[in-house]
Amino acid sequence: MDIFIHLFGQGKDLNALQMSDRGIVIFFIALILIRLSGRRSFGLRTPLDNIISISLGAILSRAVVGASDFVPVVVCCFVIVLLHRLFGWLIANNKRFNRMVEGQKILLFDKGHFLEEEMKRALVCREDIMQGVRKSALTEDMEKIDKVYIERNGEISAIKK
Repeated sequence: MDIFIHLFGQGKDLNALQMSDRGIVIFFIALILIRLSGRRSFGLRTPLDNIISISLGAILSRAVVGASDFVPVVVCCFVIVLLHRLFGWLIANNKRFNRMVEGQKILLFDKGHFLEEEMKRALVCREDIMQGVRKSALTEDMEKIDKVYIERNGEISAIKK
């Protein structure tokens, strides 16, 4: 038991070696948790997926610096990962839940016109839309664009004519 206290410390009074040891262990625990969480947690970048990365980072850091006991931190993170998997499964299998959690795409430009009310709803301006058009359609010529959407993850995508 003394070897663990020597290596990992106790409470908030940790030296650099003890915090480093904790950091190494947390790194591997985080890797396991992210693998359990699934690829969507870092692939799709929806608000739900951002929540897991922010939450895990914030909570796991408490174990590294000794602000919280190690085991409860790991258990809490495991519960968050399971909740994320449950929500992912519900999103994939239930359209109403999907719309409630992730929202819907919003049409911002159609038939040669910017849709001002939809732009206000999406909190974007014309320059935001133009940036998305340049990135997704590789053009600035709106004559070549049929529709522009803001996707559920906040990205702007354009469909060429």
